[in-house]
Amino acid sequence: MSSDRTVVMDQAAIQAAIPHRPPMLLVDAVLEKTDSRIVCEKTFHATEFFFQGHYPDKPIVPGIILCEFGMQSGAILLSQFTDLQGTPVATRMNDVRFKRMVQPGDTVLAEIELSERLANAFFMNGKLTVDSKLAMRFEFACTVA
Repeated sequence: MSSDRTVVMDQAAIQAAIPHRPPMLLVDAVLEKTDSRIVCEKTFHATEFFFQGHYPDKPIVPGIILCEFGMQSGAILLSQFTDLQGTPVATRMNDVRFKRMVQPGDTVLAEIELSERLANAFFMNGKLTVDSKLAMRFEFACTVA
């Protein structure tokens, strides 16, 4: 995690907010959080389980892992709604665009914004960056099951 960042939620607070656990808990820290926006951080280490096969000679973070990191960040944002009972689940992803590869050692920031809520359906927009450069952008929806 970058030393020049302020952490507003650590691992204990994150694990209190969402049901994900290692090795599938992908959020290292929450750096900013409002009612409609969250910024989360994840540093991908060479020891991550998926690098063993993706790819052994030139490891890159699988796109679906980047999507999962973004959606977990969104789930943390949704944890503020105390009227929700159950587990947050993804219901769709739209307009997913990968712009750069993420490799071991990269620290990724997920900026997620809640654009709309319809009952227990939440619509969000996400942008993931590495060194302020766009790595991925997508729209997604979650509900509580």
